[in-house]
Amino acid sequence: MISVDEAQARVCADVKPLPHETVGLMDAAGRVLAEPLLARRSQPPFAVSAMDGYAVRAVDVADVPTTLRQVGTVAAGGMFDGVLQPGECTRIFTGAPLPEGADTVVIQEDTEAEGEHVTIKEGEAKGRHVRKAGLDFGVGDTRLGPGTLLSPRMLALAAAMNHPWLKVIRRPRVAILATGDEIVFPGEPIAPSQIVASTSTSLAGFVAASGGEPVLLGVAQDTVASLREAAMAAKDADVLVTIGGASVGEHDLVQTALKQEGLAVDFWKIAMRPGKPLMVGKLGKSQVLGLPGNPVSSLVCAVLFLRPLLYALQGRTGGAPEPLPMPAGADLQANGARQDYMRARFETDGPVPFPVQDSSMLTAIAEADGLIVRPANAPAVKKGEVVPVLPLDGLL
Repeated sequence: MISVDEAQARVCADVKPLPHETVGLMDAAGRVLAEPLLARRSQPPFAVSAMDGYAVRAVDVADVPTTLRQVGTVAAGGMFDGVLQPGECTRIFTGAPLPEGADTVVIQEDTEAEGEHVTIKEGEAKGRHVRKAGLDFGVGDTRLGPGTLLSPRMLALAAAMNHPWLKVIRRPRVAILATGDEIVFPGEPIAPSQIVASTSTSLAGFVAASGGEPVLLGVAQDTVASLREAAMAAKDADVLVTIGGASVGEHDLVQTALKQEGLAVDFWKIAMRPGKPLMVGKLGKSQVLGLPGNPVSSLVCAVLFLRPLLYALQGRTGGAPEPLPMPAGADLQANGARQDYMRARFETDGPVPFPVQDSSMLTAIAEADGLIVRPANAPAVKKGEVVPVLPLDGLL
């Protein structure tokens, strides 16, 4: 068995980002930028008013009160046709271009207008309430780099930089294959000895949330022929995820079947709980991740290994979640030889593990706030002592 850290490194070893494609700005949410994005226009493109008020020359309002003559009005999207002369001002609104000759804006609360005459009651220094041209960025400036996740705020920046199209990394196509004669999907006819499949559904959502494109392949039966046929259906996938059957028992046929199709196995046992029988390898151009059959084991392994793999294929960093130090909310026993990920609730005094940690119990993972990470051979911990914890908010 290998450690979790070594397994994470080997899962992503030599993985290169996928090719890029061009998408419209409105379709780029959640995608990953493939190249540096240079501004095609300055922001703002010209000096604009930051307030509603009057555009003036600072020298004209150095001594107040003083009265200026209003020679125009400028709203956002408009422009003053002329040059502001000594003793003149223009009415101006937020976002409007500053007239040529003006260098300051006096807010309307500090003025009193009567006809074309405006009394300035409070003076302002040069440049006050003015957003200079290029204040945010100038033409040619790089504000977004490759590997940037295009969140709503990043899309706002890309739009302001005048980019209607963006080059993004193609979404990883992830084929998800459940295995086992005992598995049926929700709503299908079910025999007394069968169980309802839950992991395929959760993994599809996990893949989509991690930037991938899930493709559900259904359920392969516990025969080499059925598994080989399913593997052929996944030949165009970037990642093939199998659920169950990756060990070496009499009914664990995934390795046997996929090796007949050319699977090269890197490793298949990790010193962790839950999730020991995890298979990693390569089949043609596809990365292969054989997850354990128990649903909680599969989800924990998805967080630790599938997410980093999908991030690496997209050129993203931060795929492997980092534990946070938190005070234990209860005493914890000494751990054994495998790194443990204990499902826990966040209570007033800290994370408290569920009393039963069986890897088949979906209620516990659904109600858990985080995973207490217990390193291999970790000593007992008293309540209040700091332990590493993976919060599940944002992960599952």
